[in-house]
Amino acid sequence: VQLVESGGGLVEPGGSLRLSCLPSGFAFGGYAMAWFRQAPGKGREAVSCISIWDESPSYADVVKGRFTTSRDVAKNPTVLQMNNLVLEDTGVYFCASGPLRCGQFWNQSERFSTWGQGTQVTVAS
Repeated sequence: VQLVESGGGLVEPGGSLRLSCLPSGFAFGGYAMAWFRQAPGKGREAVSCISIWDESPSYADVVKGRFTTSRDVAKNPTVLQMNNLVLEDTGVYFCASGPLRCGQFWNQSERFSTWGQGTQVTVAS
């Protein structure tokens, strides 16, 4: 049972990146999928969460309007489309799963039991 992220890289401010999270070994279709990130020297920060049991995805205020998360339940991958990137978006991005719903406490990392290894996103001029 694992999650594998891909799509990170180096991009200039204002640019875009598309991250993908591919689960294997388990059918994650019925579970919430979240993205977290961790900047150098800082704690882990929730970015987004999506679940078939919730009305709509949840986003951190700092990424609303710039990031979009989606998933193809049949094919498994969960995608994080990141547009208009800023320097503060730099960090290691992790996908995570565990609860069925994102819900009110979607941004609490302890609710998520399965994590990927992370992919580096660097926004720099």
